[in-house]
Amino acid sequence: MSEPSWDAVADVVVVGFGAAGACAAIEAAEAGADVLVLDRFTGGGATAISGGVVYAGGGTRHQRAAGVEDTPEQMLAYLRLETAGAVSEETLKAFCDGSVDMLTWLEGHGVPFEGSPAPYKTSYPTNEHYLYYSGNELAGTSRAVAAPAQRGHRARGKGTSGKALFGPLRRAVEQRGARVRGLTRAEELVTDGSGAVTGVVCSTIEGAPSHVVRRYRWMAGRVGKLNLWYRPAGKALSRRLEQIERRYGRRWTVRARRGVVLSAGGFALNREMVREHAAPYSRGLPLGTLGDDGSAIRMAQATGAATRHMDRASAWRFFTPPSALAKGLLLGPGGTRVCNEALYGAAVAEAVIHEHDGRAHLLVDQRILREARKQVPRQTLWFQRLQTLTMFGSGRTEGATVAEVCSKLGIDAAEAERTVAAYNEVARADAEDPLGKPSDQMQELVEPPFSLIDISVRSSVGFPCPTMTLGGLAVDERTGQVLREDGGVVPNLYAAGRTASGICSNSYVSGLSLADCVYSGRRAGRSVSRSDSQGVQSAATEQEESADAVG
Repeated sequence: MSEPSWDAVADVVVVGFGAAGACAAIEAAEAGADVLVLDRFTGGGATAISGGVVYAGGGTRHQRAAGVEDTPEQMLAYLRLETAGAVSEETLKAFCDGSVDMLTWLEGHGVPFEGSPAPYKTSYPTNEHYLYYSGNELAGTSRAVAAPAQRGHRARGKGTSGKALFGPLRRAVEQRGARVRGLTRAEELVTDGSGAVTGVVCSTIEGAPSHVVRRYRWMAGRVGKLNLWYRPAGKALSRRLEQIERRYGRRWTVRARRGVVLSAGGFALNREMVREHAAPYSRGLPLGTLGDDGSAIRMAQATGAATRHMDRASAWRFFTPPSALAKGLLLGPGGTRVCNEALYGAAVAEAVIHEHDGRAHLLVDQRILREARKQVPRQTLWFQRLQTLTMFGSGRTEGATVAEVCSKLGIDAAEAERTVAAYNEVARADAEDPLGKPSDQMQELVEPPFSLIDISVRSSVGFPCPTMTLGGLAVDERTGQVLREDGGVVPNLYAAGRTASGICSNSYVSGLSLADCVYSGRRAGRSVSRSDSQGVQSAATEQEESADAVG
């Protein structure tokens, strides 16, 4: 499109203010660039409602304090399995080699971490623990290539720690002089005749009546959690926000002298895009904020940008804590074993979705169920307790025998009995599990009654199945610059976080997305601040230049 009359000017414009956008802004500002950050809402994005876990290793000070032995080489060997070629070996090695420094950088900008290790298997530790096995490090295939090490570094904060991670990053952005403009939705990228990105066209409700802005801010602060925990209410609030945007939004444009960084999240909340690109995951509950609508990806595509891994998403089927449930046996509809029950919840969901049509049940006997119930008070936070109420209540079916309980749910009872017999034989002999489950999580299923807990990939209020998208814009892995479909680059356009294809774009373990947000955000911020602005030529007048102070 032709260049508009600019309302504001900055060296670097960052679209989206979560972890990736904040890290890009900090790096660019520290390099001396004039930075303007835009956010549709009030900042935080999916980061602020996340668990605040950063995947880091190689010998961080918190690992050392906890007595955890780890090296960059061990971390690299493990992540080769998890990332499955999502990025080049060179990039993955740089990520692992720089992991200790990355965590130090975050702490230097105020993010609090601690090395209290969780002593049991969990999908998310309680407020007493901040270092844990956040992936598949203990699985047999992983142990064959790397010694297990706790690398899930949870930011110190009560409940889910996303705010404890993002709050300090927000303050660091502001302290470095970057301007932050909320209530402003990026809608279109401006390019010049050569295809170089020169700015952004937005819609803003800044300037709307004060009572409207107050109401919008209040709703924006709550819609993310509601979308996750009670989707109908989240949808209703989302519609109200969009109505306000349509009624009060006005056009607002900003020129970017050096470039634009897109860091506005993925597309989990855009159900049309999910069905188009990642249909098997459409039964899950969208994880993210209303801003995770894929709009940044589509804006870039309009300039000729390429995408990668758009078919990849991550659905989470966690049934631990309580940790005793890992001793159970996962059965598919045909009565066969689904996978190693000690795997990370996203790996479990992958097997359920792609090998068992989204259906699976966890078989436990009375002894395991009794132990699990005793663990609930000390191993769970409030949202995990809600999940256990559902698993032990409406999500559980009981029978006097394995055949009886399987027959109630239409599972092949004869095959299930053969599967249980083989599992019990391995557990009884203390032999190596063929699927790599650790021996301390193997236990015979012999004490009736038997229960089947539904862990099929679908969501309920009590047992949600959060799903996030992993693919995004293709980027140059040295700079974060967006690549074109024809193999070239889009001049002056960069992407980071889940707007971009990155380290976790083939598969996900807890903390890897936020770690990638930090890594890719810093990379984009450094690169765009070094831009010589070639191609960013416009007919900006002295009046337009004076808009530099606007924002």
